[in-house]
Amino acid sequence: MKRLSMIMLAVCAAGALRAQNAQTAGNVQAAQSAQNAQPAADSAVVRGAQGGSSATAAQAGQARTAEALWDAANTAYVNNDFNTAIARYDSIVAMGKVSAKLFFNLGNAYFKSGDIGRAILNFERARRLAPSNSDINYNLAIARSYTKDNIAKVPEFFILRGLRAVRTALSSNLWAWISLVALALALTAALFYLLSKRMPLRKAGFFVGLVMALLFVFTTVNSAIGRREMLQSDRAIVLNNAAPVKSSPDKGSKDIFVIHEGTAVQILSRLGDWFEVAVDDGNKGWIEVSAIEVI
Repeated sequence: MKRLSMIMLAVCAAGALRAQNAQTAGNVQAAQSAQNAQPAADSAVVRGAQGGSSATAAQAGQARTAEALWDAANTAYVNNDFNTAIARYDSIVAMGKVSAKLFFNLGNAYFKSGDIGRAILNFERARRLAPSNSDINYNLAIARSYTKDNIAKVPEFFILRGLRAVRTALSSNLWAWISLVALALALTAALFYLLSKRMPLRKAGFFVGLVMALLFVFTTVNSAIGRREMLQSDRAIVLNNAAPVKSSPDKGSKDIFVIHEGTAVQILSRLGDWFEVAVDDGNKGWIEVSAIEVI
């Protein structure tokens, strides 16, 4: 019976490890390398750009191009040539490269050039990849303070708010790694419970295994939710100076309200060149696709 239990534990562990590895591999990863750009000299504006590292042998040519663009963008940023920095960072994005540092630097460059909407857009993209990064959250808060709209969020139940805070404290990948550690400890404790002949060790194995199993479930759920939120595309940022939200997807329809550059909206549906959107206070309406960009 014990041998059968050990076989079943091994099979469960193998399945869980395969699922966790597949999930971790699915997350978007940083892929750049370069020297650090210096922080902005003006203390009244956001913190400066960061450097990063990357490259694989299979993509050596493209990586070298990305590195050259990254170096050129960081140099332009340090020299206060923000339009050139934006063009270089955007070229890296166009190559399919994504990382929190890349979007963070791009957001900084847009902020310095006075484009608040695109600054917030890129800070939001950076935060999706690194939700607990203090520099990203700080700069995003600074950029939001420059927006015209002051929309109060619908209050969230305090338990849900607390769970969200816990979940966003760590990245999806880190939650996945913690879940693997919890699984390994749970299986080890289960072996103690099954194989030990001493009652104290069996009891300890049972309770430790139970706690680690619960931790495994909790961290796996957090990792899955974090990954889903990172990949979903139902949030957008207004890029126009002013964008009317209409009662129906028609230019001739009534304006319900107007939102401005930098305001975040949730996309509910799409009909042709129109998005049905909701703002944080719960108001809904239709807005032209060209007025916003999906995070």
